[in-house]
Amino acid sequence: MRGAGDRGKALARWLATGLLGLLIPVSLSLEVSVGKATIIYAVNGTEILLPCTFSSCIGFEDLRFWWTYNNSDSPLIEGTVKNEKSDPKVKLKDNDRITLEGTTKEKKNNISILLRDLKFSDGGKYTCHVKNPKENNLEHNATIFLQVVDELEEVDNTVTLIILAVVGGVIGLLILILLLKKLITFILKKTREKKKECLVSSSGNDNTENGLPGSKAEEKPPTKV
Repeated sequence: MRGAGDRGKALARWLATGLLGLLIPVSLSLEVSVGKATIIYAVNGTEILLPCTFSSCIGFEDLRFWWTYNNSDSPLIEGTVKNEKSDPKVKLKDNDRITLEGTTKEKKNNISILLRDLKFSDGGKYTCHVKNPKENNLEHNATIFLQVVDELEEVDNTVTLIILAVVGGVIGLLILILLLKKLITFILKKTREKKKECLVSSSGNDNTENGLPGSKAEEKPPTKV
């Protein structure tokens, strides 16, 4: 009876996991990322960090991860993460020059690897794979390309700086023109207002001198007969 009960529970868990995998949208499933740069460069004889992080909206348990090189099915390194509170643990490592640098602390979910003593033959495609049992063991992966070179080329930013200087100068000139336009408009407006005031004042003075109605002419004493 106990065996039948255990089988029933196992079947129920299997059905629940399967249904969960069907109901969860792809956009809400586990995501794997190797960063924005899909190609990285490193100098021969140095070391390079191959980044990889993962995220899941439903959490994870007994998550499995591994790295592969080019099209090989044999993992360079393989490990598991028990849960969100556990750090990744390495189960298999094919090369002593490779070490796991990842951590899940502070929800970083980092399973990056460090490749030391680089050789030109290390150049190629590196793929980070992840499987989450909570998602019915669906596999997710992300790929990054490594190029090993003699030395890193310095990027000449002269042209870029010239372009930025020209664009900045043009923008500055446009701003100056707009300010001058506003200043000239303000001066012209004030000049027109002053002319208007002068015309009104001049008209009033003329009326006064001519003794027109409404003007204040000087009163003359009566002439004695």
